[in-house]
This record gives sequence, structure tokens and C-alpha cells, in this order.
Amino acid sequence: MAEATGRGDGPGTDPASGPVRVGIHLTHQRLPSQDPVAVLDEQLALVRLARDEGLDSVFAGQHHLAESIAHIQPLPWLARLAAEAGEMTVGTGCHLLAVHNPVDTAEAYASLDVVCRGRSVFAVGLGYRAEEYAAFGVPPGEKVRRFTENLGIVDALWRGETVTRDLSWTRLEEAQLVLRPVARPRPPIWITANADNAVRRAARLSDAWMINPHATATTVRRQLELFDAERAAHDRGPAQARPLMREVFCADTREEAFARARPYLEGKYAVYADWGQDRVMPDQESFRMDFDALADDRFVIGTPDDCIKGLAGWLHLGIDHFVLRTDWPGMPAEYAARSIELLAREVAPALRGG
Repeated sequence: MAEATGRGDGPGTDPASGPVRVGIHLTHQRLPSQDPVAVLDEQLALVRLARDEGLDSVFAGQHHLAESIAHIQPLPWLARLAAEAGEMTVGTGCHLLAVHNPVDTAEAYASLDVVCRGRSVFAVGLGYRAEEYAAFGVPPGEKVRRFTENLGIVDALWRGETVTRDLSWTRLEEAQLVLRPVARPRPPIWITANADNAVRRAARLSDAWMINPHATATTVRRQLELFDAERAAHDRGPAQARPLMREVFCADTREEAFARARPYLEGKYAVYADWGQDRVMPDQESFRMDFDALADDRFVIGTPDDCIKGLAGWLHLGIDHFVLRTDWPGMPAEYAARSIELLAREVAPALRGG
């Protein structure tokens, strides 16, 4: 079994003090040859299944001009699935904030929070694809400044503050939102991060670091220490949440789990390698390797017992929100559905029980 145990010592090693939540991150991606409407219907069926099986949240991510795969942009997608999600939390994972206008972002995702009745999470990230920054005319050297400025504007507008800014990409004179989010003072803001500096930025600027699914458990343990130390250095106190994304697939037997997951998960990470995702990873990680080596200490694949063993160790690092991605482009919907059933019925109760 490929497992990421999350065991370790150092800051943040106490068990989670609050209730543990378990949700899914839907790929909402498809191969170019697939019918987009058919894939949409399959994904909505997975949302309903996760809801009916008692999972807590559903997240979706963002890319622009994606090569090899296609997907619906997260805002219309999340608004649509909110109608199916019931009491589940609905969140981005993540919105590429630096390439988007902060006023449009603030108003659009405030609107989503209204649609979700105050049950949204706003996770943002810097991104890593040069094509996306070029498409929006953002020089690479400006992306961190734009990200930071935009996040401050969104935060202030959501809190009901009057905002004045004179920036090259947005000019605001005593601007204020009339339509604010339902959540008070605003929805939770999480930051996704890969590199060490980005993890430190997440510690300073957000309510939580949404831990990426790409890094090995060894790397994540080390970065959690960086995150906690940075918050302590800035007197920020404990993070509001400790969310962890992982690539997880569950089946009735270990052999079936690997046979079903491998072709699609291997294909997904080949695309990531083509996009340069691994070039922004710390510790010289690479995705261009044999699948067994890639999966080791990174993916969780197997039976319910295997998945419990592979995930429960993270509780000792304070993880209190597991966001599990269990479907990938091209995977038959029935494979993902069975994985969600097993995760919800057998794995989630074990994680919630500590």
C-alpha cells in the first residue's frame, strides 16, 4: 500500500482539539474527448452521493488554458453544486487570486457565500503556470505583490470596510461592498502553498494553510513546523483550521484499488509534470518517476483499513479537515463512487473518532 502517515514530532503535533471533518475535492476535469455535459452529470452525482453518505465538504480548483484536460471554472461549478450539497461546506481549492481583479473576486465569492448560506471557504493560491500569468498580462515578478494586495482588498471589503487603493491594476476611492458574505466577519480564507516561502506567507496572511496533495508526508511534516513557527513569530496564535488535501482511493481489495486508481492518477501527475507543478515543490521533488516511487509517502491507496492507517497518523499533527481527492480525469464514475462510499462509511468515522 502507498500511504502517507503524517507522523512526526515538533510544533503542531497535538491531536486536533475540535471535531474532525472529512470532505472531497472533485476534479471537475475531463479529457478533451469526453462529453462535457455527461461529465458534469457524473460529477453532480458524486456530490449527491457524498452528501447522502454524510461527508462534510466539497472543494474545486482552478486553472486557465489548461492543456491535456478541460474543466468548468470553479465559480459557476460551485454555485451549481451548492444546489446539491445540502449542509456541506463548499469551497475553492484554489482561486488564482493574483491574476483576477480583487473587486470582481470579492463580489463574486460573496455572492457564492450567499448561495451557500454562509457555508463557503475561500482558498486562494499563487499558481505556478507561466501561461496563466501571461494570459492575464501579469509579469511574473509582480505576482506575489498582486496576490498580497488583492487578498488585503478582498478581506477588507468582506469585513465591510471602506477601501481606497491606487494600484496599476485597480483603483478604489472609498469603495465599499453593499452585498457582503453571509458569514461574519467573512468566510474563512485559506491559502494553498507548495514552497517554503509560500507556506510562511500562508501563516502570516490567512486563517489556515490548505496543505497541498502533491508533497510527500515527510515534506509536509517539515513545513508544518515552518508554518507554526511563522505564526508564533507574528503573534498570530493557532490557525483557525488544519486542512489537508490528499490523493486517496479506496476499494474492496488492495489489488482492485491500485488497478482502478493507477492509470488515472498516474496520468494526472504526468500532466502536472508537463505543467511544471513539481518545479515549484520544495526538497527537489519530482513527478517524473515510476508510479510506485511517486505514490510512496504521497498517495493513500488501498482497502478501508489501509486508508485509515494511511490517514489517521495525520491526526497527531492536528489535521482537523481532510479534503480527499478520489477521482481523476477519465476515471469511470462508478470507480469514484465506490471509493466515496467506502471513505464515507468506513474511513471517515474512524478519522472523526480519532
